[in-house]
Amino acid sequence: MTPILVENLVIEYKRAFRKPIRAVNSLSFQVGKAEIVGFLGVNGAGKTSTIKGLMGFQPLTSGAIQIFDLPVGNVEARSKIGFLPETATYSPYLTPFETLRLYGQLNGLSGKTLRHRIEALLEEVGISDRARTLNRQLSKGMLQRVGIAQALLCEPRLLIMDEMSSGLDPVGRRDLRDLMQRQRSNGVTVFFSSHDISEVESLCDRILVIHQGRLIAERTVSELRGRVRSVEDYFIAMVQSGVDPLCEAAA
Repeated sequence: MTPILVENLVIEYKRAFRKPIRAVNSLSFQVGKAEIVGFLGVNGAGKTSTIKGLMGFQPLTSGAIQIFDLPVGNVEARSKIGFLPETATYSPYLTPFETLRLYGQLNGLSGKTLRHRIEALLEEVGISDRARTLNRQLSKGMLQRVGIAQALLCEPRLLIMDEMSSGLDPVGRRDLRDLMQRQRSNGVTVFFSSHDISEVESLCDRILVIHQGRLIAERTVSELRGRVRSVEDYFIAMVQSGVDPLCEAAA
């Protein structure tokens, strides 16, 4: 089964008495099992719209998305996804433990199984000592860790994360990289957007670059090493010109 398959995806936002805004334009790609794939692009490139499409939150204007060979939005497919939105908000009057318990109960978990899973995840993301602290007293980085634990709570086979390291300090980013690599070793596929190019370079097997709604590059990180001075320079040159500089060099 293919975790993500996107074919000729178009997403438009309608506007009254004006031409629709096309956020995603004829986008096609796929992500294989146990891959870590970084989804890159400048602000407004179409990353979040694509991720909303993958989650079934945004209607598709045309094209198709399949998750584990099932149509996007299928209940069975969605049960295999762990999702971290770009801006995760949790009740300020709940603690991290209570927040995860709520999400677990909504997904049919209960009792000792749920409690043990919550305790293990809070330990894994590094906030077990804040398990009983109100969310409103936590920093942005700590809330991001709560969000990462929430995404992992139901033992997903696919992680979709929008700006997954937002708000994390360097230690938190390192811990997150280690956590994602452990997930991959367990057969989990990770698809995430990020503006942190160094994070993408150190973690990903492959990168997809989107620009003005179109896919303009698809490269493995290993093939970029030795061919570009840095992935950051490569990315900046690409979004400034709108084309893959390695393709231009070959031409």
